Amino acid sequence: MTGFLGSGKTTLIRTLLGKPQGANTAIVVNEYGEIGIDHALLRSSSDVTVLLGNGCLCCNVRSDLQETLRELFADRARGAVPSFERVVIETSGLADPAPVLQTFATDRALGREFHLQALICVIDAVAGAGNLERMPEARKQVALADRIVVTKSDLTAAGAVENVVGRVAALNPAPVGIASNGEIDPSFLLDEPPAPRRNFELGGVEHTHGLESFSLIFEEPLGWSSFEQTMAVLAALRGPDLLRVKGLVAVAECRGPVVVHFVQHIAHPPVELEDWPDEDRRSRLVFVTRDLPREPVAQLFAAVAGVAGIMHPPDPANAPATR
Repeated sequence: MTGFLGSGKTTLIRTLLGKPQGANTAIVVNEYGEIGIDHALLRSSSDVTVLLGNGCLCCNVRSDLQETLRELFADRARGAVPSFERVVIETSGLADPAPVLQTFATDRALGREFHLQALICVIDAVAGAGNLERMPEARKQVALADRIVVTKSDLTAAGAVENVVGRVAALNPAPVGIASNGEIDPSFLLDEPPAPRRNFELGGVEHTHGLESFSLIFEEPLGWSSFEQTMAVLAALRGPDLLRVKGLVAVAECRGPVVVHFVQHIAHPPVELEDWPDEDRRSRLVFVTRDLPREPVAQLFAAVAGVAGIMHPPDPANAPATR
């Protein structure tokens, strides 16, 4: 679970742990600071709480996260800690969530014991709009999320929640849930997704401070080897700027689509589905990038894979004014 400073992550988790659906949950808390306040708050609510202190789950503490999860699994197996069914990782408010995704994408041994169910971003209705305007960390947290919770809806003036939801939708089409007094239906946080995300369209919105999102759609199936080669070239050239690439690929050699997911220069293992989740059989790729516009990416696909992507034009409402 990610979200900017003060967004209400700890309150949301504490409320969840107080419900029957939240039982048997282990908590890993990563805080930015010398004293673990959130860890202390959550420790009374969960039988298994671990603190990763003074960090942002960036590269230098990824190994700590991996080791912590391995130790949790081993301790559960030998009865050293109470049994748990899930682990909730609470990142610091300044955290970049990409390394968490990378951890699960690259550590195969860890993948045999845990799987990443969802990256949930918490944004509060009071300060969230301002944070998205001024703070690149907040924008990236929202852009990479699988689900988004808007908190503090009970503390805002009329229209504030709708304003935040609209700003969130411009960054990410993921499902949005509204929490009041730290309360939200536990199923929104805990349920397994019924299917891969169907809406892979981000509307071609270009954002400030170098954060951009766009989609490419390919009418014809792609050869898997050429697709892999294209993404390998793109990762080699601009890996740090590929914040997230996710989509469904129609592969000539496969019956169903292949779910692909890349975070910077790391590729998640592809997953072939038995069938398409909807009637649209075209390949759909969504890119969230930093200072990397759609045109060079589309040109690379045309040059390496020999296919041309449909580049959705920017929303006219966001186009620069002309004199």
